[in-house]
Amino acid sequence: MALTENRLRTLKPKDKSYKVADHRGLYIEVTPSGGKLWRFRYRIGNVEKKLAIGPYPEINLKQARNAADAARHSVAEGGDPAFEKRKKKIRDEFLSAQTFEAVAREYIEQMMVKNGLAQATLVKANYFLEQLTPAIGNRPIHDIEPFEVLAPLKRLEATGKHETAKKCRSFAGRVFRYGVATTRCKSDPTAMLKGALVTPRAQHYAAILEPKELGGLLRAIDDYTGYLVTKYALQIAPHVFVRPGELRHAEWREIDLEDGVWKIPAGKMKARRPHAVPLSKQVVGYLTELASMLGTDGYVFPSARSGIRPMSENTLNAAFRRMGYSKEELTAHGLRATASTFLNESGLWNPDAIERALAHGDSNVVRGIYHRGKHWDERVRMAQWWSDYLDELREGKKRQAA
Repeated sequence: MALTENRLRTLKPKDKSYKVADHRGLYIEVTPSGGKLWRFRYRIGNVEKKLAIGPYPEINLKQARNAADAARHSVAEGGDPAFEKRKKKIRDEFLSAQTFEAVAREYIEQMMVKNGLAQATLVKANYFLEQLTPAIGNRPIHDIEPFEVLAPLKRLEATGKHETAKKCRSFAGRVFRYGVATTRCKSDPTAMLKGALVTPRAQHYAAILEPKELGGLLRAIDDYTGYLVTKYALQIAPHVFVRPGELRHAEWREIDLEDGVWKIPAGKMKARRPHAVPLSKQVVGYLTELASMLGTDGYVFPSARSGIRPMSENTLNAAFRRMGYSKEELTAHGLRATASTFLNESGLWNPDAIERALAHGDSNVVRGIYHRGKHWDERVRMAQWWSDYLDELREGKKRQAA
């Protein structure tokens, strides 16, 4: 006799568990404690198996019959409902442990650290993760909805950190795509947020673009009375066109003073390609003096607090502030704009050679390789010309560009 809701309610516990059949393999088991559990019995070949459907009355009679029908259909198609349920349970437990923070830290370790990305890039990635963690860090990555990611980004925007919000969204997107590739989630919810953030205005780094002012800066650097290593970094920075992070992470093993070349590995470059910097006689002179005082192990510009770490990212800008230059007048990164402007205005150098010296990315890899070969000799001459020109500006002279 098939079960009814009235009969189910009247089933009483006994000293031992007992079963009451419904139909076609579905039955309910009544335990001594009074629990009522739905079960479905089926066969695969000659093996009898059981599927636990769930407790009554949480699962009523109609729901239990629907579950049994679905299981019966699965068996008819060659499936095994009990095995599929166990597999789903294991996967659900696995996914619940795969929080956004856990996957993000794995992404940083596996895809960034092991690929040799620059330390500055790793620091930024961890900073972006810190901004996202309070909102979604503990959430299973496969459950996160777009609005959950948008909330912390909008909070950053509200404080005026538009660029940080944009970069956090980009970082989160990379983590989600890594999660998709490693079967922890099915999609990247940040793909729906591309139009949801304010586009920050492009900001140019403050730079000196007048010869007289540049000469004054060079003389101010020579008069700098702070930490000696910082002074050498300040003296070298205008000559070499590199980004501040690339300069402060320079290591002696990368520098060949005899041949006058600094070979920066790909992991330290923004474009993730190795970059060679020709060193003028002036720069070789500065580095030779520094080497005689510090030796040639480790970082060229070590931190004043620890010789095993490079100087901090704020050191050069802090020195400029100490020298009386505001952030609206001069930044360490702006020295690249200074060099680019003067070199282009001189009319003496191929613009491609200048771009290569600045290590600007080239979307055409073949063209980029071609430039490295073709313009090296010109870049060597240009580096020496630029250092000589800086010396003349320091001394208050003006060179004719012709």
